[in-house]
Amino acid sequence: MEYQEKHITYKGQPVFIKLSMPSFDRTLKQYVENEACFMFVNKGEVAVRTPDDYFKVNRQQGMLAKCLNYFFEPVKDSKHCDDGIESVGIFLYPSIVKDLFEFDFTQSTHKVDYNVKQIQIDKLLENYRESINLLLENPSLADESLIKAKLKEFILLVSKSTEAPNELDFLSAIFKPTEVAFKKVIQQNLYTNLSVDELASLTQMSTSSFKRKFKEVFEESPKKYINTKKIEKAVELLQNTNDRVSDVAYDVGYDSLATFNRNFTDLVGKSPSDFRLDQNEKSLS
Repeated sequence: MEYQEKHITYKGQPVFIKLSMPSFDRTLKQYVENEACFMFVNKGEVAVRTPDDYFKVNRQQGMLAKCLNYFFEPVKDSKHCDDGIESVGIFLYPSIVKDLFEFDFTQSTHKVDYNVKQIQIDKLLENYRESINLLLENPSLADESLIKAKLKEFILLVSKSTEAPNELDFLSAIFKPTEVAFKKVIQQNLYTNLSVDELASLTQMSTSSFKRKFKEVFEESPKKYINTKKIEKAVELLQNTNDRVSDVAYDVGYDSLATFNRNFTDLVGKSPSDFRLDQNEKSLS
């Protein structure tokens, strides 16, 4: 499968996008104009990492996301990715929504407690997916009236799937990101291989602002605090499991075994293998 992108625009904004690719690395989805989106996965499986959640989406599960930063990640050893990844995104913008409906959705006070949500693909959404696939393969069919009709249909279907009281309240909530506490973002993503820059993106901050905030909250630099917590977790795993050292390194967020061994030795005073050997000898004595 070669990388391909097809899209349909409305009022100068992309509203339907199909992406096909053989593989991908962690990719930041950075909102640009307060857009919300929904993603269908036609082929393969994708992991989604948000400020406070991590889950997978595939053909049976879609994703609804508010206007915030999050990451798409490959799923390790996924059985669904042999033929690559193909996804279809539907994008909503406040300016376009106001053009589609007569009501003013900003007047609703309805809120929901999620920023990104898995949505089960039922028969109605499956039929909708196929209709958008058809339009993307035949863009000449997508005149302005049809695009407006398909966007309205989508809003109606997803508002029902999320059990929103009505379309007005659904639209009001989807453009209101739920604030996630800074500490929660860090704790949720502590044992990952996210860089400081990537963590900053999840908190919707610049790297410099993130570092200042981190020092205020944890009284240490991000690098030192996170590394210490990872090694502390590794010590716990080496003591209480029979997992291989390489698996422990991966589980606490290291891509490189050499880096893990070096950091572990610097903090604990001995290598992970020697530490486990000492623990085993103590248990036998």
